[in-house]
Amino acid sequence: MANAISILPDQQLAVLNDTYRKAVARKRLKVTLAAVAFFAALIIAAIGAEVNLRTLFSYFGNFISYFDRILTLEDGTRVWTNFGEWFWGWQKWLKMLGETILISYVGTLTGAVIAFVLNFFAAQNTSPAPWLRFVVRRLLEFARTVPGIVFALIFVIAFGLGPMAGVLAIAVHSAGALGKLFSEIVENADMKPVEGVRSTGASWLSCMRFAVLPQVTAGYASYALLRFEINVREASVMGFVGAGGIGQELVVAIRKFYYSDVSAILVTIIVTVFVIDITTGWLRGKLFGKEARA
Repeated sequence: MANAISILPDQQLAVLNDTYRKAVARKRLKVTLAAVAFFAALIIAAIGAEVNLRTLFSYFGNFISYFDRILTLEDGTRVWTNFGEWFWGWQKWLKMLGETILISYVGTLTGAVIAFVLNFFAAQNTSPAPWLRFVVRRLLEFARTVPGIVFALIFVIAFGLGPMAGVLAIAVHSAGALGKLFSEIVENADMKPVEGVRSTGASWLSCMRFAVLPQVTAGYASYALLRFEINVREASVMGFVGAGGIGQELVVAIRKFYYSDVSAILVTIIVTVFVIDITTGWLRGKLFGKEARA
C-alpha cells in the first residue's frame, strides 16, 4: 500500500496528505471537546452533590485509622497473630452466615419463579395483549426500582424482625430484576418455531412451552445464578435493618465498637462471596460457555 501511494503524482499525494491531516485534526477536536464536556459535567455534578475534596482529604486519616483498629485485637496485637482470639465467635457467625445464604437462596428462587411466570407477558413478541405487557412491565419496574433494603425495612415493620422480611425483600426485588432480564432473552428468541407450533392450532401456552422455553432455559438459569450471587451480598446488608442473617451481627459489632469482630465478620462474608462467585461462575460457564464467566 505504501509503495502504491509513493508512486502517485506529487499533486495528488499532497491532496491526500491534506485530507488525512484534516481528518486527524477533526478527530482530535472531537476527542478534546468530549473530554472538556465530560469534565465539565463531572465538576457540575460534584458541586450539585456537595462533594468537598477538602473534607475528603482532611478526614481520610480517620478512614485509615478505622481499618487499623479493626485489624487490632484488644491486647494491641494484630489480628492475624492470634486466629483463635480473632475468630472467637466463628460457630455463631457461620450459623448466621448460613442463615444469610438460605435467605438469599429462598428469596432468589421465589423471585425467579415469579419472574418466570411474568416475563412472557412482558416480552414484546410473546405478550398476548399490549395493555397486559404495559401493566406487567410497570410492575416489574416498580419491583426492581425500589432498593431491596427499603423493601426489607417495610417487611420488618409489617412482619417483625427476622429472616422472613429478608426473604420477601429479596424475592420482590429479584422478581423485578430477573423479570426484565428474562423478557429480554425471550425477545431475542427465534419466533419461527412459535409460528410452526401455532400453525398446528396450539394454544398460546403450548407455544411458550414447546417453542420458546427450550431456547431460553439456559439463559434463565444463568441469570438466576448470577442473581443469587448478588443476593448473598444484599442479604448481608439487609441484616442492618433487622431482616436476619449475618448483617445483624455485623451492625451490632459496629455499634458496640467491637473492632476485631467487625473485621472477622467481614472476612467471613468476603470469603463466602468469593466461593459463591467462583461456583456460580463455573455453573454459568457450563450453561453459556466461557463468555458467562467474565
